Amino acid sequence: MQTPDKQSYKEVTLFIVDDDDIDAIALERALRKLRLLNTVRRARDGQEALDLLRAGEIPAPFIILLDLNMPRMNGLEFLEALRIDPMLTHAVVFVLTTSKSDEDLVAAYRKHVAGYVFKQHMDRDFLEVIGLVEHYWRLVELPVTKE
Repeated sequence: MQTPDKQSYKEVTLFIVDDDDIDAIALERALRKLRLLNTVRRARDGQEALDLLRAGEIPAPFIILLDLNMPRMNGLEFLEALRIDPMLTHAVVFVLTTSKSDEDLVAAYRKHVAGYVFKQHMDRDFLEVIGLVEHYWRLVELPVTKE
């Protein structure tokens, strides 16, 4: 894979919201393996993620990589709070989870996630999942400022 030149490179922050250290480290390792230059930040639950976003500590534009099963505030509760917050409702979210529950899948899409990926598939196709997210941010225009 080619390294992006400065002309084609789009700055986007990848914000991992996941309490599992092993999964978060694996995501960061895959990003480095693909030689992606993007800033990566992490929160360990939905409440910490909301606090960082509301404090402006996650530079826009950003893409959120969200786990559903977390303590304190889970992923679905986070999505609920995100979508009713006028400053954050525009956020692009990909769910990366172990949950195969149809209820979770439907609830996530009702909260307008960009995609829902099972972590079990990531074990097998990890670089493809990261490649999908990379292609997404290179092709689409993301909101840069908060409204």
